[in-house]
Amino acid sequence: MKKMLVTLLLALGMIAAAPASSAEQEMEMDREMMQQMVKQSMVTWEIEDGVSVHDAVESMKLRANLLNFQMVSDLPLSEQVHAMGHESNYMRILAFCDALIAKEMVEYDVIFSGFLPCRIAVVEDDEGRGWITTMNMDMMLHAVDLSPELETMATRVRDIIYEIVDAGVTGDF
Repeated sequence: MKKMLVTLLLALGMIAAAPASSAEQEMEMDREMMQQMVKQSMVTWEIEDGVSVHDAVESMKLRANLLNFQMVSDLPLSEQVHAMGHESNYMRILAFCDALIAKEMVEYDVIFSGFLPCRIAVVEDDEGRGWITTMNMDMMLHAVDLSPELETMATRVRDIIYEIVDAGVTGDF
């Protein structure tokens, strides 16, 4: 598995081919490689000036509704943190899904169940800037072999999720 992962990352140009001279160097390379993989597995956008995190969330909910894409979960994490007596910047996770597409993807490969539903995080940093983060769906689309039908479905989901994110970034209703 490790060898396959290194081969995949080499093919994607994410690491340079360099033989490890010691176990310590190999562990550090593995750690760096994993950090790079995690970082590249997500996409982050800054919410435009004048658009609050609350406006971003409402815009995304409305856009999902217009696109007939089901919001299946809304996790107001910062509210939960506050209820527990702690301070927190704004954190909220919205989850969206098309159950029929999800069914097809999971039937194709159970690994896709770990990516469901599609999550979009809205957070506010210490300077009051809003950010939206979701999975890098292009990375997923290019890393797996799907049938033409499933690739069409997965591309549709990617396009819809990114359109929902765009509505949040711009505050467009």
